[in-house]
Amino acid sequence: MTDAPGTTDPGTNERRSPLDEVHRAAGASFTDFAGWQMPVRYSSDLAEHHAVREHAGLFDLSHMGEIVVVGPEASDALDYALAGKLSAIVEGQAKYSLLLGRDGGVIDDLVIYRTGPDRYMVVANAANRHVVAEELRARTAPFEADVFDESDDIALVALQGPDALEVLQQTPGFGIEGPGNDEEDFVAALAALKYYRAIAATWEGAPVLVARTGYTGEDGFELYVAPERAKALWEALQETGGPRVVPCGLASRDTLRLEAGMPLYGHELSRDILPVQAGLGRVVALTKDGDFVGRAAIEQGPAEGAPVLVGLTADGRRAPRAGYEVYDGEGDDARKVGEITSGALSPTLGHPVAMAFVAPDLAEVGSSLFVDVRGTRVAASVTALPFYKRDA
Repeated sequence: MTDAPGTTDPGTNERRSPLDEVHRAAGASFTDFAGWQMPVRYSSDLAEHHAVREHAGLFDLSHMGEIVVVGPEASDALDYALAGKLSAIVEGQAKYSLLLGRDGGVIDDLVIYRTGPDRYMVVANAANRHVVAEELRARTAPFEADVFDESDDIALVALQGPDALEVLQQTPGFGIEGPGNDEEDFVAALAALKYYRAIAATWEGAPVLVARTGYTGEDGFELYVAPERAKALWEALQETGGPRVVPCGLASRDTLRLEAGMPLYGHELSRDILPVQAGLGRVVALTKDGDFVGRAAIEQGPAEGAPVLVGLTADGRRAPRAGYEVYDGEGDDARKVGEITSGALSPTLGHPVAMAFVAPDLAEVGSSLFVDVRGTRVAASVTALPFYKRDA
């Protein structure tokens, strides 16, 4: 049985992806993610991580939320509702932004696509889908704009890695929406597509939004398609790519995004953290006209001494993990100065990497700190993010 997004298993009340049948046939291991049963791995986390860095990985992200804002005042509505200036992006462009509380804390981080003159698609984290939709409805109410949660009508497949462009260009059945609609036009448009841009395409005659976006630090694409077409599209990408395309679970996606220094909601971002503390001050458009939710708190800034996000690297094989404490020294008199938010033994770099919130006076690159790893103080150095950056 293939379930559409948003449907549930009547026995467990768990949500299943439209690709659930494909994952189980491939021998995937599953984990609960915001109420969804999603593949955590197929073979090994290490092999899947390396596949994305070296060739291409295929991810099912159908648990993500897609919320459409449409209407004559959609641009003004989103300028008020979100931290960024969404009216400034053009049709076919995407923008990373934040949904802030009135206290300046982060309710969710989002990617917003402008899919028409008066139409935007807001992509939210799975755990925050409903609160994002509710907040957008409340915040856009004074404007001539409507909000629709279309998450259950959209599946999301991501193809990430240095071979992603070639594989997608070689996959038969794609075209550009509109007159002509031939594969040659699609291949050319895909080659010209810039980062954080999207094109309205078709696959086997059905609409698909093809975006050059991702969460791995590699070149890649995210494909938004109707749930009933997701299985056939997944299989076509695998068949075209052959051994170059490896199905990947959420575990490898986490180490990939960590190496790329990308924040994860619930770890580096939360309602208790202001964007500037997480290194995202640039995402907040304080120069835009008019008010937006959270503006006053952002202008006031965090309290004196509030922790800030840093990267940490260490030698050896003992990796810091989320929740581990950070100290300013090795001895018993050392002061606790922070906490790890994400950490792993980097598959690409071969040594431990982590992100942590620490006291601002210890956030300078090169500062020496210690992480309590199961009772042992492990030396770590503050390092500039990202840990990994692909060759241009």
